[in-house]
Amino acid sequence: MEMNWSRWFRCESSFELFLVPNQPGIFALAEEVVQATGPHARRMLAVFEVQEADDLAHAMSRLFAAGSTWRAKLGEARCYVRYSVVPSLADRGTAVLALKTWLNSQKEVASQIFEQKTVAMPAAQESELKTVAETAVDRVTHGIKLSKIAAIL
Repeated sequence: MEMNWSRWFRCESSFELFLVPNQPGIFALAEEVVQATGPHARRMLAVFEVQEADDLAHAMSRLFAAGSTWRAKLGEARCYVRYSVVPSLADRGTAVLALKTWLNSQKEVASQIFEQKTVAMPAAQESELKTVAETAVDRVTHGIKLSKIAAIL
């Protein structure tokens, strides 16, 4: 199944949802975790919720209702949303299940990447600072050298 997604757009209030169609589909909410700083830099978004809806416009507007669990987060953080019109109930269910499964599988990886922890380095490497990404890769691979992995494969 191929889905045509909208572009990501800022989600500060329900007024920004005027162009969302009154059609069935799925939508994803994301928070900006890294802002674009240079002319060629790109922002990084972390998806935190995927939902299906019989009416995208109404479901997304309800995110800002008084009883919504997401209202506070949408008001405090720089959140973005995108949607895809999916008329078939079966296709919506399959797509949402696949996206939520993927999202849950990525939570641990994401927490390792953005965890604010200092890394203890051997004395020989004290002058060499590791980037956040390098530190995350080291945690995931548990210090296994890449040459050992290549030999196994």
